Amino acid sequence: MAVFRSEIIAGINMDYFVWNIDPIAISVGFVKIRWYGVMFASAFVSSYLLMTWMYLREGKNTEEIDDLLTYAATGTIVGARLGHCLFYDPLYYLSNPFKILAIWEGGLASHGAILGILIALYLYQRKVKEPYIWFVDRVSIVSALGAAFIRTGNFFNSEIVGEVTTVPWAVIFQRFDLLPRHPVQLYEATSYFCVFLLLVVMYIKRDVKARSGVFFATFLVTIFSARFLLEFVKTKQASYEDILGMSTGQMLSIPFVLAGLIYLVLPLFKKN
Repeated sequence: MAVFRSEIIAGINMDYFVWNIDPIAISVGFVKIRWYGVMFASAFVSSYLLMTWMYLREGKNTEEIDDLLTYAATGTIVGARLGHCLFYDPLYYLSNPFKILAIWEGGLASHGAILGILIALYLYQRKVKEPYIWFVDRVSIVSALGAAFIRTGNFFNSEIVGEVTTVPWAVIFQRFDLLPRHPVQLYEATSYFCVFLLLVVMYIKRDVKARSGVFFATFLVTIFSARFLLEFVKTKQASYEDILGMSTGQMLSIPFVLAGLIYLVLPLFKKN
């Protein structure tokens, strides 16, 4: 359920959007489907459709897509789960290793998902003739859209909320607390969708003749730059954050941004 609530903060009367939707989208008997699951499934369905479009556009065998996305999906889930356990609460999960398997309790990390996808694509590429970076470039395009769906799922779950704020578009996540906060999940979802549009335009305009790795490098720079900046209005996600004034998400994002920048800028130095 979503309503507007009037609050008085610092003597100013403000109306805030109250978000209290049930995270369960469908419930039939003992079967419960969460909105987060719907968004996760939407990410993979859109990935399949987009990869099919790119394969057809480039004259590739679309029968290979099923295996490709199976590898990518497995890498995403395993990498995201291990990333959450090792990056955000290593002491707990190393002390309770069986809890790592309890994925139904929540806890997935996007940085781990990227690493998982890269490893999965490497294993898949050994079975086919296309070069590794060919797959990485194209999967990065669909991953940007997938990330937008996932962050929308976080919004439905009222998790990974933003800091307390008095901006007019603040949201009260009633399942979290009764304070108006930045809807940072929607900020991220919007940012990732814009990155997706940028990559699609690059793919169409530059066709398939673009230098290998450019799409992936652009993905790294834009996605993780957005993540770094939005961490400033996000609540703490790990107990050991604020090292050197940065959150865990910011520290993990820096290597990805640098890797993308180096790849994009390196040819300029070679020309000189």
